Amino acid sequence: MSEQRFGEFVAVRREGDGHVAELAMDRPKAMNAVSTEMARSIGAACAALAADPSVRVVVLSSTAERAFCVGADLKERNSLSDAELVRQRPTTRGAYGGVLELPVPTIAAVHGFALGGGFELALACDVIVADESAVVGLPEVSVGVIPGGGGTQLLPRRVGAARAAELIFTARRVEAAEALSLGLVDSVVPAGQDTAEALALASRMAANSPVGLRAAKRALRLGHGMDLAAGLEIEDAAWRTVAFSGDRAEGVAAFNEKRKPNWPGE
Repeated sequence: MSEQRFGEFVAVRREGDGHVAELAMDRPKAMNAVSTEMARSIGAACAALAADPSVRVVVLSSTAERAFCVGADLKERNSLSDAELVRQRPTTRGAYGGVLELPVPTIAAVHGFALGGGFELALACDVIVADESAVVGLPEVSVGVIPGGGGTQLLPRRVGAARAAELIFTARRVEAAEALSLGLVDSVVPAGQDTAEALALASRMAANSPVGLRAAKRALRLGHGMDLAAGLEIEDAAWRTVAFSGDRAEGVAAFNEKRKPNWPGE
């Protein structure tokens, strides 16, 4: 396994062919509370992953035993002046936006607490795998703010406007079984297995065409919320980027020759 550090609190790990990258939040003593430094590191790691054509899938994970991420570092936040908070905002947005804008499929591996900004980081991923210990929620209104890492926009896209409103307005925490039933997470696995299951799922995704994966994600993201006609035009534009690619030629050849494809990635 190779590991690249981004500051003190973020590591990117890769095994084997390196097509699956694990972005590990590594501030266990603070249960991955997102400080300014940690936000900057998440943004930097995402920028590096986005620029790496060998990366096909990213798994967002945690090294903290009791939490995926408990959200903003409120101790640091309490020490900031209004002016400092304004200056910090682009850095925190860069972390959440960095995950959201990754051009490849992303999977969150969630255990323990995923609250506030922590749950927003998970919501920025395409798929959320949670273990039985997971507790998720957006409690920001209980401390006088609102979800500011994408939660008011991402949650209704996942569970609908009324359900998102109830969860945000009550600030309540939701345990794994209910989270699955509400669609807040996509699967629940035995305790301690979230990262392993997410990496296994990522490997299955990464076996497919890297050109196809990126184009499919682009069509899914850009088409969401569009009317059907506009969405189909977005899909057609994405199709055109893959229809004449080397990956498409290799995929058809491999199918006809009954072998695994060797994707050129272009």
